[in-house]
Amino acid sequence: MTALRRAAAPFHTWLYPDDRGLYCAAGGFHIDPHQPVERAVITHGHSDHARAGHGAVLATPETIAVMHARLGKESAGSFQPLPYGETITLSEVQVRLVPAGHILGSAQVVIEKQGCRAVVSGDYKRAHDPTCRPFELVPCDLFVTEATFALPVFQHEPAEHEARKLLHSLEEQPERAHLVGAYGLGKCQRMIKLVREAGYEKPIYLHGAMVSLCELYEACGVALGPLVYVADAERGTLAGELVMCPPSALRERWSRRFADPVTAFASGWMRIKGRARQQGVELPLVVSDHADWPELVATIRETGAGEVWITHGRDDALGHYLSTHGVKARALSIVGWDEEAE
Repeated sequence: MTALRRAAAPFHTWLYPDDRGLYCAAGGFHIDPHQPVERAVITHGHSDHARAGHGAVLATPETIAVMHARLGKESAGSFQPLPYGETITLSEVQVRLVPAGHILGSAQVVIEKQGCRAVVSGDYKRAHDPTCRPFELVPCDLFVTEATFALPVFQHEPAEHEARKLLHSLEEQPERAHLVGAYGLGKCQRMIKLVREAGYEKPIYLHGAMVSLCELYEACGVALGPLVYVADAERGTLAGELVMCPPSALRERWSRRFADPVTAFASGWMRIKGRARQQGVELPLVVSDHADWPELVATIRETGAGEVWITHGRDDALGHYLSTHGVKARALSIVGWDEEAE
């Protein structure tokens, strides 16, 4: 692993973490700050990255739509949409957003100053996801990465395989409803599209908490097929049907309306069998919206970055690996960024 180019000036003089998040002093903005700031660039709409109270927000149009839906249209003083690939000058730097492949509208922030390029990737994955634009590799001098699944044990199954596993269980147990726990922003819609691609055409039933974001995805051009609100279905009529719900609903009174359901959970953490048993999950589905270990390592290598900053997750393991392979690595330990999407 070698650097793309020699940096004209140390990054740490104009890009560094402070008490509110990652700050670009040369551009006068924070990236995904966890406290209100004057100017924020938001990588995607998950609540550990997109918060209310900022003076001005710059993000992709889709991320702004998500923030409006989750936080309200008055959740920031102003919103400025920046479509993928367009460049804007902010003080001393040029900024553009490129796809991160995480969820709808998710973006990497590409920052250039005096011939140096930093890429703040946000949360990302390289695997197939029919609900969002695929990850775009950008060569850079500095790559800022997550490390949610930064251990060699985490090698995710192809999501298409897990979708087929779910449909096979439906075929084998037609007398049982299948409740799929999946986070409402990103994972739910991805699972729906994956089973549609695998040939499932029947209506899919939604817990009430999933309805509005599925409607948002469809408004943004992501067709999800026939969907039905569970409350509109007659009690006792959902044997053999597929139901999407928040993971917490699998353990709540809501789930008791289903007689002997199959409980499934779509998450990268389902790679750890002990987690599945602990949560009482009968059908674990290893489907993640974060990069696994091989994807993290390959992505860092392909960027050509000579310096890598790690925002959150298993920064110890990834940092050690990079340092032993000739890459300068630094753990930022940014407060407030976690794994809401898993």
